[in-house]
Amino acid sequence: MRFGVENKLAVLLEKRCALVPRERRCRKRYALKLPLSVRPSGNLAAGEILTECKDVSSRGVYFFLQQPVNMDAGSPLEIMLTLPSEITGGEPVRVRCEARVQRKETVEKGRVGIAVKIERYRFLPGKRRRAG
Repeated sequence: MRFGVENKLAVLLEKRCALVPRERRCRKRYALKLPLSVRPSGNLAAGEILTECKDVSSRGVYFFLQQPVNMDAGSPLEIMLTLPSEITGGEPVRVRCEARVQRKETVEKGRVGIAVKIERYRFLPGKRRRAG
């Protein structure tokens, strides 16, 4: 079951986009507003920040933060998100991503956009139903 979800996700997220002049991205981005949590990697003392992504691809995520952040280009992050059943074709799937900040930009006063590159991701086990 889980293998089927992973294959569907890989196919969905790995579709290549047509190259457009001046466009550097080679993966299709999906405008999905998914809730996610972000925290600096390896820093258990740093609290997680709850936010929502603007879009996601197989290689990256773009999200906004409302507070001042110390996330410069190259900073490692841990991101947790849940892919909804509309994407997985079954149960929602939790994903833990190891990512690295690519850029940070001020979108409007008090709001920062963060683009990250996903270096690794792992599907987390969900609640298992008992047979019988």
